[in-house]
Amino acid sequence: MNTVDVSLPDQAPSGPFDVAAFYHFGQLPDYASLQAPLTDFCESRGVMGICLLAAEGINGTLAGLPRDMQAVLVEIRRLTGFAALEHKMSFADTMPFLRLKVRLKKEIVTLGVPTVDPTRLVGTYVEPEDWNALIADPDIVLIDTRNADEVRIGTFEGAIDPQTRSFSQFPDYVKTHLDPQKHQKIAMFCTGGIRCEKASNYMLQEGFAEVYHLKGGILKYLEVVPEDQSKWHGNCFVFDRRVAVGHGLKVASHLHLCAGCRAPLSLEERQSNAYEEGVCCPYCVAVLTPQQKASARERHKQMLLAEQRGTSHLGPRHAVHRQDDAPDGQGSD
Repeated sequence: MNTVDVSLPDQAPSGPFDVAAFYHFGQLPDYASLQAPLTDFCESRGVMGICLLAAEGINGTLAGLPRDMQAVLVEIRRLTGFAALEHKMSFADTMPFLRLKVRLKKEIVTLGVPTVDPTRLVGTYVEPEDWNALIADPDIVLIDTRNADEVRIGTFEGAIDPQTRSFSQFPDYVKTHLDPQKHQKIAMFCTGGIRCEKASNYMLQEGFAEVYHLKGGILKYLEVVPEDQSKWHGNCFVFDRRVAVGHGLKVASHLHLCAGCRAPLSLEERQSNAYEEGVCCPYCVAVLTPQQKASARERHKQMLLAEQRGTSHLGPRHAVHRQDDAPDGQGSD
């Protein structure tokens, strides 16, 4: 699909940044015509991040200085006509994105099932304050709809990990492991909600009687539920350079992204012999070709030189696998 890619200026603005995550399912038949004006407006305001446009709606996570970010949100609602578009706001001390990407897609989060339409029917929303009581029900089957790398660094206690590498594998997991006659009460969650919108519609189509999903996703739960009452363990992956956040949406500073595969890595994983900064990690060392590794080493060298000069250099482009080519709509999940 088409991509407009605007690089980060050499001198990024200083100060705390607003990070807005959003998604909205709705009819957007002329979505391609919005790519250029949205790109131009974001660029004029110094706003970076990723935004996906499709006939079914919009999904994005963008960051900028507070006044600029607010202006962009107003413009997005105006361009799309989605006056009801909601967003979640978090914050970052430094710009969490390297560039701006406004992309045209077939789906704003890819499930690959043409009959799925979350504008017509979704599961039952559960407020974060009511989530603990729901998942304590012994008849509930609790499913993490996210992907393997995300689940690895944090999830709810008792949740099933589908072991998927992409969201488009979720329907196969359901068909293989779940039975609507046996598993009648399903509870699902994801980063910010968008994957559960589609997953719940799909499961209702497949005949599952009761399907629940966490309203606002993990991020809203971590924001409003006190840590001493939480059923969440670990951290929540986010689709930017903060890598992950924990309770209170505090940045999990001990986690770093692998340059080769974009997997979140702990300190222990970065101490592995298979880890090479800027190049690869235990999850991709055997997958990257010698040419890719050599290219990554040179790129990492140039990034270090740019850092010494006090300028910006774009990050690695050779990642061989990653959850989804999209923000999870963190409010937008």
